Amino acid sequence: VQLVESGGGLVQTGGSLRLSCAASGFTFRSYAMTWYRQAPGKERELVAGISSGGGTPNYADSVKGRFTISRDNTKNTVYLQMNSLKPEDTAVYYCKVRRNWLDYWGQGTQVTVSS
Repeated sequence: VQLVESGGGLVQTGGSLRLSCAASGFTFRSYAMTWYRQAPGKERELVAGISSGGGTPNYADSVKGRFTISRDNTKNTVYLQMNSLKPEDTAVYYCKVRRNWLDYWGQGTQVTVSS
């Protein structure tokens, strides 16, 4: 299993970024996918999740209405569109898949929102 995140960077408050997570080594279309983030000095937290077929996404209250999770099962990729970014969104963002009761993580991509 391999997960590779990309798309992070430095953006001003109110800006947008689109994160991607390219998956390989497993049958991507069969598994739910999730995005997490970890800010300095804080625990890793769930940001958004999406089912294997792309329906019923769920979001942390802190990002509802601003972030959108989606997936393209033809490209084995899950996305996180982040709009109206705030300084408190600054974190390393990770995608994760749970397969056979094991969690697999990507290396993360840094998102920094300047005020």
